Amino acid sequence: MLPRISAASQTGFLRSVDAGPETGLIAAVEKEPSLARSTGKIAIASLTSRITGFLWKIMLVWVVGIGVVNDSFNVANTLPNIVYELLLGGVLASVVVPLLVRAQDDPDGGEAYTQRLLTMALTLLGGATVVAVLAAPWFTALYVDSSTNQANPELTTAFAYLLLPQILFYGIFALLMAILNAKQIFGPPAWAPVVNNLVVIATILVFAMVPGEISLDPVRMGDIKLLVLGVGVTLGIVAQAAMLVPPLLRTGFRPKWNWGIDHRMREFGGLALWIVAYVAISQIGYMVTTRVLTAGDAGGMTAYYNAWLLFQLPYGVIGVSLLTAIMPRMSRAAADGNIKKLISDLSYASRITTVALLPIAAVMTVVGSSIGVALFSLGRGGAGDGAERLGEALGIGAFGLLPYALVMLQLRVFYAMKDARTPTLIMLVMTVVKVPLLYLCPVLLESHQIVLGAMLVNSLTFLVGAVLGQMWLWVRLGNLRSKRVLGVILFTSFASIIGALAAFGAGWLIPDWLPVTLTAWLKLFVQSAVGFGVTLGVLALLKVDELKPITTRLNALRSKVLKK
Repeated sequence: MLPRISAASQTGFLRSVDAGPETGLIAAVEKEPSLARSTGKIAIASLTSRITGFLWKIMLVWVVGIGVVNDSFNVANTLPNIVYELLLGGVLASVVVPLLVRAQDDPDGGEAYTQRLLTMALTLLGGATVVAVLAAPWFTALYVDSSTNQANPELTTAFAYLLLPQILFYGIFALLMAILNAKQIFGPPAWAPVVNNLVVIATILVFAMVPGEISLDPVRMGDIKLLVLGVGVTLGIVAQAAMLVPPLLRTGFRPKWNWGIDHRMREFGGLALWIVAYVAISQIGYMVTTRVLTAGDAGGMTAYYNAWLLFQLPYGVIGVSLLTAIMPRMSRAAADGNIKKLISDLSYASRITTVALLPIAAVMTVVGSSIGVALFSLGRGGAGDGAERLGEALGIGAFGLLPYALVMLQLRVFYAMKDARTPTLIMLVMTVVKVPLLYLCPVLLESHQIVLGAMLVNSLTFLVGAVLGQMWLWVRLGNLRSKRVLGVILFTSFASIIGALAAFGAGWLIPDWLPVTLTAWLKLFVQSAVGFGVTLGVLALLKVDELKPITTRLNALRSKVLKK
């Protein structure tokens, strides 16, 4: 955890980067936690979660390699997320927190409303989980092209039977997290995924020690290695959900079955229908992506999946932390009709996100190949084309990191205003752009390059979404203080380009006669250090105020580490 900062210093700190009328962002410092402090605490937990989460995915590549088994597992492991998101996940992430914040104005503090919400959601999730497990072969047919031998439909189905029960526990975790976040409690939900990851890491260690290989012809549900991996990964999600029960009970809330529908539940239903449509449209794009990738070279799905996880790592630490802390504030501003404060929150979050993520995207473009080889070349991952191709996919798609983060922020603004229709329409446009471009990849590219094209298309889609979302918000809210945001983007882009060029030049200092993996690690550290150092230096010379929150937090974290 970061050191506590006094209310006075928090106020001065935020004003230094958000001067003028935007001080509405910290007008209620005495009443609610500082955005900077909340974001900092969440960021530490999120960083730990992302690192441990990515560690087990790297370990899985080391143990089973980049091939058919890993492709089949990755497809099956995304199915619970897909079904959960389609049923309720997008709703919980997008509109439940705003509704719970508004319900806090009830005489009972919103307890009855929360109980009814839990009752309805858990009933839906429980029934859907049973249906989903029974429909596992149908899901596999949707996402795996059975005409190829690059992913194994039977193995994917076997994994799906073991992994689809996660749907219920994903839902429980998300519901409890939403309730805690609405109460301004962010720590336990941020740390719970770490427990999940530790359980999965232990599972992979056991998997590695179990003798033999997973049988592919025939696939046997009684295969001990198959059971260890499938059951162990599901138990990780169970542990993640269970971690939130004690902190919820400490708030004084008591879950109980409470059947009934009031006008707000009907409002929730109307918003939920649009969110379900949003998720369904997005899954069309994902389904096409999966089928295109599994029709290419073996390992394409695994390369894309891990490149996408690496792509999301900085967003998960910075973007998610910021969104989690700022969502209740935006919801309160929207509920109070305070559009000025809502715009202030949006502008502030956009600028901080830009300064934090754009330099990372630029350096990631340069060191993408090195990341792939450094992280995935051990064990069965090999130092060959698979690991390098994964890194190249990351480098090619890195430019979409900032647009992706901005799209997620813009959608939260719409949801804070109880507008679920506009995000769905934006996703529709993004999918209309994405699907034809994905189908062009196998036509224009060689089979081993399809994953590169898919990552490029993904990032282009987010760029389209960010521009469209900004235009739609401008029409809806008026002046978004876009000039200041655009100025920060231009200054940060200039600094990031200089940093990326410096990082590229530093790569020439690394001798090429060293072992491949060692060379990759040296390039990763040297080029990253040079790239970030030069970028931060240029931003400081340009006197970009939005750099101050980042450097302040880094200094605080460094001081705490040194004290230990």
